[in-house]
Amino acid sequence: MIKKRLFTPGPTPVPESVMLRMAEPIIHHRNPEFREILTRVHANLQYLFQTAQPVMVLSCSGTGGVESTFVSLFSPGDKIISVNGGKFGERWVKMPKTFGLTVVEHKVAWGTAPGVDDIRALLKQHPDAKAVYLVHSETSTGAATDVQKLAGVIREESKALVCVDGITAVGAHEMRFDEWGIDVCVTGSQKGLMIPPGLAFIALSPRAVAAMEVSTMPRFYLDLKKALKSWKENDTPWTPAVSLVVGVDAALQMIRAEGIENIWDRHRTLATALRAGIEAIGLKLFSSTPSFAVTPVWVPEGVEWKKFNGTLKARHGITIAGGQDEFQGKIFRISHLGYYDALDMVTIMAAIEWTLAECSYPVTLGKGVGAVMRHFLKP
Repeated sequence: MIKKRLFTPGPTPVPESVMLRMAEPIIHHRNPEFREILTRVHANLQYLFQTAQPVMVLSCSGTGGVESTFVSLFSPGDKIISVNGGKFGERWVKMPKTFGLTVVEHKVAWGTAPGVDDIRALLKQHPDAKAVYLVHSETSTGAATDVQKLAGVIREESKALVCVDGITAVGAHEMRFDEWGIDVCVTGSQKGLMIPPGLAFIALSPRAVAAMEVSTMPRFYLDLKKALKSWKENDTPWTPAVSLVVGVDAALQMIRAEGIENIWDRHRTLATALRAGIEAIGLKLFSSTPSFAVTPVWVPEGVEWKKFNGTLKARHGITIAGGQDEFQGKIFRISHLGYYDALDMVTIMAAIEWTLAECSYPVTLGKGVGAVMRHFLKP
């Protein structure tokens, strides 16, 4: 028997208690029982985002959640600035163009993040920009952006909305929506919220709500104005993914019980411990501004990616993620986002060492594992 273990940055593992809740008999979404659940979900989402503002639940992926912001907050021809540092930043350049928005693309090298001076210069060049889109944690590269600092710059230099893709950041990185002056933040269910794919969560500031009132973009299902109206009544405009909402209710209660600051600290510790192990065996990290959600690692010279990945999965039951675009076959990505603890990092480190040895790579077994364990033993 081989036990399967998931170390991908979405979907992420689902706690057994959450799966059991989702396996309960289905309930109707227009009765008091479901409304009570949704009321609790809304309140706990505000805690997750650290906001007193609305956080709405949409039955779609994170990509659908971001699309809802493009079609609900702007009008055709409006100008936005979008930072592209990976596959998802690239998506937030392509998608708004589909809806007739004028997009100023700011490219940064994969594995890096935009700087304060870059954003300030862009805003001075484009004072008419209605929004700046930032990726808090770029899943494809494992790079984190300092959205707190950049949000401050955007607020100082312009009236542009601060819009954040927090899909692999919320629940892993510190997020203080109100305190940092963020206007829009989107995340998805299959990441730090520890449930299967299928829900998006969107937090909106009063400035973003005001922008909805003047938007003329055609939309229907992903209309945040409709979603906000229903949110005020602890309801949904359309049939929701009932079992997923029940699941996220259970997951958010787990998050509340652990405490959001403790969760941020746990992700930071897991990430740094794993990276200590990776570097101890001589492998190189990819990102220069590492995220606490996912760790990308260069495939070592002399190791063939397909063999490494295939052995890891077939022999040890471990699923990780590969690189994308020009980095396909060159890097691999390990998640520590959501339902992971210290022993999970020991496990994945042991599996990597074991698999490298099976691929005839010169590795001292236990060296990386020891480094991970010592990191957790630090006071």
